[in-house]
Amino acid sequence: MPRFSANASMIFLEYDLLDRFAVAAREGFEAIELQFPYDTPAADLKDAKEDSGLEIAGINIPVGDLSTGGRGNASIPGKEDEFKASVEVAYEYAEVCRPRTMNVLPGFPPLDEFEREQCLDVLAGNLCVAAEGLQELGVKVMTEAVNTVERPGFLLDHTWQALDVIDRAGHENLAIEYDIYHMQIMEGDLVNTMRETLPRIGHIQFADTPGRHEPGTGEINFPYIFEAVDEMGWDGFLGAEYIPTGRTEDCLGWMPGR
Repeated sequence: MPRFSANASMIFLEYDLLDRFAVAAREGFEAIELQFPYDTPAADLKDAKEDSGLEIAGINIPVGDLSTGGRGNASIPGKEDEFKASVEVAYEYAEVCRPRTMNVLPGFPPLDEFEREQCLDVLAGNLCVAAEGLQELGVKVMTEAVNTVERPGFLLDHTWQALDVIDRAGHENLAIEYDIYHMQIMEGDLVNTMRETLPRIGHIQFADTPGRHEPGTGEINFPYIFEAVDEMGWDGFLGAEYIPTGRTEDCLGWMPGR
C-alpha cells in the first residue's frame, strides 16, 4: 500500500505548524513535508517530528525572492553566491531535521536578458553545489518541472527538461521531484512517465486538476495511479500537496482504507 506524506504548508492549515505533525499522524499519514519552514527553529521541527513519529519527506531549499513574487536564485547568472548561502541555511535544517529530500525550485530567469542555455548551466551548477553539500547527510537533492499555464516563465515545465538538467549537473545525489498535478496539465500520460523514470524520481507529489484540490475533485484517476505506483515498487512517499476544498480532515476520503 502506498505511504503518504502531508504537505504541512498546504493542508492542515487549521492548526499551528508544529501541531500539524501530530494531526497528520492521527489521520494516517506517515510523513510530513514542508515548503519553506525557515521561520520556525529547526529544533522545534525536530521535536514535532519525533513526538509524532513521522518522517520528514522533504523541504524546499530557500529560493531568495521567489516566495514573494520574485524570480528566485537558482538559475539566474550572478546569483550563485546567494544560492550557495541558501544551501548553507538548508544544510543547518537538514542536519537537525534529517529530511529525506530537499528540493530546488528553478524559478523564473529573465530570458530576455540571459540565454536559456546559460540559465540551465547555472541551475546545473547550483544543483551540484546543493547535491555535494547535502550528500554527507544522506539527503537527496531534487529539482522539479512546474506547469507554465499557471506559472508562465518557469524554467522547467516538462519531465524531460528536469531529467536533462540533472544529467547536465552529473551528480549522483540528484533526482527529480515528480508532481502529478503539474505534469497532468503539461504532459498527461502520468503512469507511463513515472514507470519509465521511477529510478530517477526522488519524491512524488499530487493534487487533482483542475483546481489543485484533493483527489476526487477533478479528472485524474487516483485509485488507478496509487495502485500503479505501488505495483512499480515505489518505496518513497506520495506527497499530498493540494488545496483542500473544506476542513482538511473532511477532505481525506481519497486515502485508501478510509
